[in-house]
Amino acid sequence: MTELKKLLERLEYECIQGNTDISISELVYDSRKAAKDDLFVCIKGTVVDGHEFIEEVAAKGVSVVVVQEEVKAPEGVTVIKVADTRYALAMLSAAFFDYPAETLKVIGITGTKGKTTTTYMVKSILEAAGYKVGLIGTIEAIIGEETIPASNTTPESYIIQNYFRKMLDAGCDCCVMEVSSQGLMMHRVAGFQFELGIFTNIEPDHIGPNEHASFEEYMECKGMLFRQCKTGIVNADDKHVQEVLKGHTCEVETFGFSQQADLRATNVELVKRPGYLGVAYTVKGLVNCDVEIDVPGKFSVYNSLTAIAICRHFQVTEENMKKALKEAKTKGRIEMIKVSDEFTLMIDYAHNAMSLESLLTTLKEYQPKRLVCLFGCGGNRSKLRRYEMGEVSGKLADLTIITSDNPRFEEPQAIIDDIKQGMAKTDGKYVEIADRKEAIRYAIEHGQPGDVIVLAGKGHEDYQEIKGKKYPMDERVLIAEVLEELKG
Repeated sequence: MTELKKLLERLEYECIQGNTDISISELVYDSRKAAKDDLFVCIKGTVVDGHEFIEEVAAKGVSVVVVQEEVKAPEGVTVIKVADTRYALAMLSAAFFDYPAETLKVIGITGTKGKTTTTYMVKSILEAAGYKVGLIGTIEAIIGEETIPASNTTPESYIIQNYFRKMLDAGCDCCVMEVSSQGLMMHRVAGFQFELGIFTNIEPDHIGPNEHASFEEYMECKGMLFRQCKTGIVNADDKHVQEVLKGHTCEVETFGFSQQADLRATNVELVKRPGYLGVAYTVKGLVNCDVEIDVPGKFSVYNSLTAIAICRHFQVTEENMKKALKEAKTKGRIEMIKVSDEFTLMIDYAHNAMSLESLLTTLKEYQPKRLVCLFGCGGNRSKLRRYEMGEVSGKLADLTIITSDNPRFEEPQAIIDDIKQGMAKTDGKYVEIADRKEAIRYAIEHGQPGDVIVLAGKGHEDYQEIKGKKYPMDERVLIAEVLEELKG
């Protein structure tokens, strides 16, 4: 049991009913999980409002409810009123798990792209240097030997604090985590200070009915990280960096290609061998060394440079950094899949215009015979993304294969038609094959010597979301099935 007063010690609140001299057994925010002597936090979601379940949780024996609205609660239930229950959940969770982030060094990485790859690079480097590192991200959470698949880039605050506590119990000294703008906006990472806050880049994305109202709001949410970390490490080359840093309270370091950056990449060279695309460069400034990585392109220079900027703070040797960067791999991020000795096929998560343009531009620099891009767009998301991705692929790829992604509650053909509107602004050749497996079969069957084929948009995801249900669909499995069938 935990004393309620201890949980409330860092929170501004008003006790509307009952008293705070009680103990609670568990902290819950899902009414289905409520039980006797629990504290229930009423979260107001887009679909469900926790305030509507007070009678139900009281009947289950909940002793405390935390609210942000006027409510009627049964007698005997303590009612705590706060300004924002999401923020309260974060503060209560930190106290419930006894403030684990005060011991664990937490590195938070935010930005439109590069977050996932950079977190794995950092984990790889720090572990090579002898640290024990936990990870929280888009693909999974890793705690010691345990791997937990992720449903959000940044989980709910209670889950984060629970993970931090488990990481400490597993002997971790630090945690590297992706911090989404949604996570910042919804106070999922409130209640603790980051050791390092990282900004990779920003472009208009995640703007729509269920996401951010505007690009300005998106930037402002990213900027919250720099009022909650000791040191901020930011991309000097991003044109919005000053807006993101507005009102920051941290020390600031910069990285990038700019001569003014504290840590900069120079002498960048593309490395191309049969079945291998990579990049080599020289780091100057706060660290001075030569680096080669097995991931192609300029953005992988940024990702590795970011990782070096972070790991410098952990006194990692140059030798350890270089060796670990060679070996760091991320599922679904420029993941090469061997299907032929004649052409290259890869899977990548690029699912917006910025990341797709960056990826295709990068691959064109390696001068493939043809650049083939297979992608679709998610349903119930901004239509702008479809037009833009269609235009980008039409402009940069020699052949685009338009297919289905996660249609959600929309018709796949309607999404394909939107993508074609973007394609129509270009002279790009395309075929449309709504069934993703058939689209992959077409790409493999029609692969020519020297081609580079990209399956974009799904990356690490192993499902397809249709009409509210997730069906198993892993592109690695689809590729293996196609190869088997073609053999037959």
